[in-house]
Amino acid sequence: MKLNFIDILIIFTYLIATVVIGLVLKKVAQKSKSNYLLGGNKLPWYMLGLSNASGMFDISGTMWLVTLLFVYGLKSIWIPWLWPVFNQVFLMVFLSIWLRRSKVTTGAEWINTRFGRSRDSNLSHGVVVVFALIMCLGYLAYGFIGLGKFVMIFIPWDIVAPHIPFNVPIEYVPHIYGIMFTMFAVFYAVLGGMTSIVWADVLQYIIMTISAILIGVLAMKALAVETLNVPEGWASPFFGWKLNDLNWTGIIDEVNAKIASDGYSLFSIFFMMMVFKGVLVSIAGPAPTYDMQKILSTKSPKEAAKMSGFVSVVLMPIRYFMIAGFAVLAILYYDKLNLLVAGQIDFEQILPSAIAEFVPVGFMGLLLAGLLAAFNSTFAGTLNAAQAYIVNDIYLRYVRPNADNRQLKNMNYLTGILVVIVSIIFGVFAQDVNSVLQWIVSALYGSYVVSNVLKWYWWRFNGYGYFWGMVFGLIPALIFPYVFSETLDLYYFPWLLLISTAGAILGTFLTKPTDEATLKDFYKTVNPWGFWGPIREKVMAEDPDFVPNKTFKRDMFNVVIGTIAQTALVALPIYVVLQDAIPIWITIAITVVCLLILKKTWWDKLPEN
Repeated sequence: MKLNFIDILIIFTYLIATVVIGLVLKKVAQKSKSNYLLGGNKLPWYMLGLSNASGMFDISGTMWLVTLLFVYGLKSIWIPWLWPVFNQVFLMVFLSIWLRRSKVTTGAEWINTRFGRSRDSNLSHGVVVVFALIMCLGYLAYGFIGLGKFVMIFIPWDIVAPHIPFNVPIEYVPHIYGIMFTMFAVFYAVLGGMTSIVWADVLQYIIMTISAILIGVLAMKALAVETLNVPEGWASPFFGWKLNDLNWTGIIDEVNAKIASDGYSLFSIFFMMMVFKGVLVSIAGPAPTYDMQKILSTKSPKEAAKMSGFVSVVLMPIRYFMIAGFAVLAILYYDKLNLLVAGQIDFEQILPSAIAEFVPVGFMGLLLAGLLAAFNSTFAGTLNAAQAYIVNDIYLRYVRPNADNRQLKNMNYLTGILVVIVSIIFGVFAQDVNSVLQWIVSALYGSYVVSNVLKWYWWRFNGYGYFWGMVFGLIPALIFPYVFSETLDLYYFPWLLLISTAGAILGTFLTKPTDEATLKDFYKTVNPWGFWGPIREKVMAEDPDFVPNKTFKRDMFNVVIGTIAQTALVALPIYVVLQDAIPIWITIAITVVCLLILKKTWWDKLPEN
């Protein structure tokens, strides 16, 4: 066993603290549906921002990013655009404001503000609930797998096996560990709702910040006495048509096979596809997961924008300081890492192996507590989102509209347990962290894009178009991974786009437009830019004092500046760990200039409502 008494004591102290948070905030959460699902819209934007950042600082994602930096070096700063990570910039600039103006509880409930309460709206509402639940279950399975892989490094199965009354094949050991530690996240999330999740996340962020500084400093000290042996292009973020300058032959030969299996060798094509997909996904707005729930939990549209912007500022520097530290330590002392799983090298084991090898006693317990907290944060936030859709959009809408607080409380508890059980089943059948991630960010998001872009920017788009666009995208998204099992999910994104576009256009033009009163009310409330001409004219004819949104150019300018700033915040901590002086000062200068511009063009221009 890799842990000693001090480490174990620290971990259990953290786990007990989360239980206490859940118990203390249980009564607050039970006061109303809004209190449970949205914290009563009373939480400050900076706490929600820290919570949202903590939810993104998850074990599975951190394992993946450490592996990427280890293999691809500075070129890896572009690969998270698969999510896309810059969607936070679009949210910050305008989409969080638009979404929060709706004053709803979930993304599915938002559908009614756009399409009314007719039959097509009901169909759209239903398909969003289905999509949201599939996505939430996918994220839960993704985190579940990562946690299990992580824990098995520190608690070898041969210590646990004698105490288990049944035989567990080695490939399912991560799932057993995942089940064990998942129970703590379930406890405080189900009992305390959104308020409990946010307070637990703030605790987690503090722990992770201390841990990140420790790891980064350890790597910097190691670099002072050791030489980093990497390919020529490893330290450069720039790339050509192919990754010819990332040849690991004679250094760590196995990494070449990893690059080939990832499917990123034609990096320019991959990058262009990633940007194309990323922009479309970003302008579609947040997916119906914990990120959307945090936006809806803010006090006002202005605070929603501030919260989304704050996420990048508090997440990127701290997270990448830790990621860079682990990647550097892993490269310097690669021979000491235990990366073999079932007789094969698994590069996703770099993070837990590096912790086991390099982190000192006491600090290991702190770091593990932080990473377990990171898992709990992601798991609990996603679980809360899934509960919101089941309770608010199924139970209250179709089963018991007049449910009292006691019935709501019981339903929240029941749905929480059921969602966890189903997500564990999903996790058992998942191959690895990367396979689940690729499916979520490429295939599943591909089914979501078209309908959710058109709903914001085109007045004629109706509920039938939304429904059929989602259905036409969702079905192939579930089938393609099996039909094209040897193809990187990102590469069939254009086909998903074309199929779902056909469904959206046919569904729209073969049916009548959305009720005019609904469209005018939506436009006056949200005030989006886009192709709203006929509705805008009617609204202004009725209300000459109405001021339509004319900020498209400024918003796009702010998106570009914000994305540059966010990317600089990713690169800066990596360069600090590498102690590369000139790039450090360049990235600092870029960041400062971008932030000064955004102060004038974004922060000072935020609407009051």
